[in-house]
Amino acid sequence: MTLIKKYFPHITEIQESVFNRLPGLYSEWNEKINVISRKDIDFIYERHILHSLGIAKVIQFKPGTRILDIGTGGGFPGIPLAILFPEVSFLLADSIGKKVRVVEEIARESGLHNVRGIHSRAEDIKEKFDFIVSRAVTQMPVFMTWTKGKFLKENNNLLQNGVLYLKGGDLSDELGNFPNAKIYDLKDFFNEEFFGTKKVVYIKNMY
Repeated sequence: MTLIKKYFPHITEIQESVFNRLPGLYSEWNEKINVISRKDIDFIYERHILHSLGIAKVIQFKPGTRILDIGTGGGFPGIPLAILFPEVSFLLADSIGKKVRVVEEIARESGLHNVRGIHSRAEDIKEKFDFIVSRAVTQMPVFMTWTKGKFLKENNNLLQNGVLYLKGGDLSDELGNFPNAKIYDLKDFFNEEFFGTKKVVYIKNMY
């Protein structure tokens, strides 16, 4: 929890309480349904929660913003972002039903009223959003095809509606067809070695 307070010192007592509960909740659910690798569960604050919150170093979502998390897995980056932005609505989607169940239960047990889970492939979701977030579910060219037709037309945030994608390593090949992509290095925001090659990729709505 000290990691979260280190980089987000202005969180409320309620938010701090919810962040404090996450490791226990995930450990409990991970015993039933594996959503976090065994070696990572002990590093949940750094490798999952803080990593997810890297998006919040790029943009502060305004109240009323609608966000889709594609391939959410166990709820990353959606759950940590939903805690940080309680007046923003999140739809967390995954094609694996048991993972969506974990997301829904953790959101319920955390008292997150701004989170919905949906068992669906990205292509089948018909709602529209301001932003689509995700964490390294596939190659960027493939991922971008999943976002087509899913953006609201009106822009209400400092960044134009689009994709905020957590990814690591060399992205030059993946982003070759996206010359307007903006890359934010998480090492510029977080000091831990884990973030040395981690990035947030922002691509404004192309459709």
